[in-house]
Amino acid sequence: MDSFTVAGKTFSSRLLVGTGKYKNMAETRAAIEASGAEIVTVALRRVDLGKTGEGSLQDALDPGCYTYLPNTAGCYTAEEAMRTLRLARELGGWNLVKLEVIGDEKTLYPDMEETLKAAKILVKEGFDVMAYTTDDPLFARKLEDAGCCAIMPLAAPIGSGLGIQNPLNIRLIVEQSRVPVLVDAGVGTASDAAIAMELGCAGVLMNTAIAEAKNPVLMAEAMKHAIIAGRQAYLAGRMARKHYADASSPKQGVI
Repeated sequence: MDSFTVAGKTFSSRLLVGTGKYKNMAETRAAIEASGAEIVTVALRRVDLGKTGEGSLQDALDPGCYTYLPNTAGCYTAEEAMRTLRLARELGGWNLVKLEVIGDEKTLYPDMEETLKAAKILVKEGFDVMAYTTDDPLFARKLEDAGCCAIMPLAAPIGSGLGIQNPLNIRLIVEQSRVPVLVDAGVGTASDAAIAMELGCAGVLMNTAIAEAKNPVLMAEAMKHAIIAGRQAYLAGRMARKHYADASSPKQGVI
């Protein structure tokens, strides 16, 4: 079984999904079930994880069946992000977290200096930090050296659906990293997810690509298959690219 391990926990699905932007909780549940995802990320500044009972996120997605990954979406400083995650740990004991510190409201690109600052402190406090980052291999290495348990470079701006804009840098980050690398942000359709996996990524995290599809449940299922296909293609090893044609049929014994 081709499993995926992060922070000592093993998962069978390499697709991680967000919980925002759906029309209602019923659609949220149906899409995430169709995706086969085991890890769901939750924006702590937008979702009240302390709320339970009918209509709550925890009612729709049983924490006993899914691993919740609290994230710091909407935080613009290291201090904001750290305070948010500390509250999450006090509230529900969540230790595996996704750190993102946004630096620009228009592009939603991460502020890497603030991200690195927060990562160093959170790791020392015992958090297992999955860090959202630009596709800069140098900052990716710094985050790993700081103790992050996963590196999460963007494929394109959050929610843009543009797909992987810089496959070379993603590949460089994968090749240099000793921890899992997961593409995070910018995926628009199933082929984008497959390409990320073909580059050697350990997984893909997405939200908008599923939630804003015309049929979110069907798109979630498509993403599940794309992740599997891309991973299998990576493991199989693609053929070499050639500049000229190479006939499939043998040349010997031609009449």
